[in-house]
Amino acid sequence: PWGIRLSIAIAIFVIGRWVSLWLSGVLRKFMTRSDMDEMLVNFLGSIAYTVLILVVIMAALDHLGIKTTSLLAVFGAAGLAIGLALKDSLANFSSGVMIILFRPFKVGDFIETGAGSGTVQEIGMFMTRMRTSQGLFVAVPNSKIWSDSITNYSRLPTRRIDLVVGISYDDDIDKARALILQLAKGKEQVLDAPEPVVNVTNLGDSSVDLELRAWAKRQDYWEAKWGLTRDVKYALDKASISIPYPHVQVVRTGA
Repeated sequence: PWGIRLSIAIAIFVIGRWVSLWLSGVLRKFMTRSDMDEMLVNFLGSIAYTVLILVVIMAALDHLGIKTTSLLAVFGAAGLAIGLALKDSLANFSSGVMIILFRPFKVGDFIETGAGSGTVQEIGMFMTRMRTSQGLFVAVPNSKIWSDSITNYSRLPTRRIDLVVGISYDDDIDKARALILQLAKGKEQVLDAPEPVVNVTNLGDSSVDLELRAWAKRQDYWEAKWGLTRDVKYALDKASISIPYPHVQVVRTGA
């Protein structure tokens, strides 16, 4: 009888809904214990619950004698049409899931991608929001970030300082090397290990290029580099070691 079938269908829906809630809750707890991102946990939990509740509804309708095959065909065609219309959005979504899963960067990191650079303010499902060094707000689609290389300047605890200094061919190379190396070792922000080194890297048209390589903590990098650049200039001037620069000679021709 129709009344009994309706009662059984309602029971299937109520019990199935409770089971769906329980299973999605178990999945959320498992993902949380796996140290997954909270946003991804909530999203995947919602997706799991939606899929389970759809299965429950189909089972209830099937018990009522309603043919669900045609409904599945309609849902499939609608899903295909929606997928084609939202192709770019789905690409951004899938890229956002990959970013959250593999974590090449997190909120607060300074990153550089093919789409721009800045400090990450928010990682969304469709776009990542950043604050640039100039204080500008930038929203970058996730697909543009994930499809290119990502440089994370905040991931590792130390960074190497590369400072190139050109001296004249008439100056003493060993004296200049020893002077620059002494400055680097005496700099508070420069780490003792790995040890700073200074080597000749290029014989240019008008200068001998010396390169200082020193390591500093990530948070001390810019202060150390700017300080070394300034101190090296003062020290070379004091030691009468010249830093060549282009000269422009103007020749006047008169009638």
